[in-house]
Amino acid sequence: MAFLKNTSSHALSDGQLVQQYKETGDLAILGELYQRYMELVYGVCLKYFKEPETAKDAVMQIFEELVTKLRRHEVDNFRGWLHQVAKNHCLMQLRTPRNLKTVEYNAEVMQNEESVHLNGILEKEEHFKQLENCLGTLTSDQQEAIRLFYLEGKCYNEIVEQTGREWNQVRSFIQNGRRNLKICMEKSESALSQK
Repeated sequence: MAFLKNTSSHALSDGQLVQQYKETGDLAILGELYQRYMELVYGVCLKYFKEPETAKDAVMQIFEELVTKLRRHEVDNFRGWLHQVAKNHCLMQLRTPRNLKTVEYNAEVMQNEESVHLNGILEKEEHFKQLENCLGTLTSDQQEAIRLFYLEGKCYNEIVEQTGREWNQVRSFIQNGRRNLKICMEKSESALSQK
């Protein structure tokens, strides 16, 4: 870790060095100040990145950020402020698209891909009466599940808690209820168009 050598020769406080840097823009002053806390910054980066080389690169990138950030911000406690800057830098790096991980979903636990989208039907005011009539044709279990899921916006787990039903039963009631609603609504649409 040769790059972390402490070369501080001045007895000036952090606050005095911050003030001098803001007044002069002298990178040597900033370098001296940063040198005092490079081990801290390296430790923060290593904690997040887990790889020494990546952490070392981040230490250098953070110094480059300080060139402009320190001149823009009022800093009373340089050590604490720098710790937060280092942490934010690491988090932002980890959030970049190349670092984001994707997760595959098991298709069996996802809802099936039907072309009907109940929300689109609900948005059409003229279909509310038809929808209420069709809801009445469903079993009471399907009606309850459909109302909770679509009208009250509850998730499967919330419906399970509220009704005391099994998760698979809730899913079945919603899917079958949705399919039966679609059939009923299509029949109603067809009957209206024939009039």
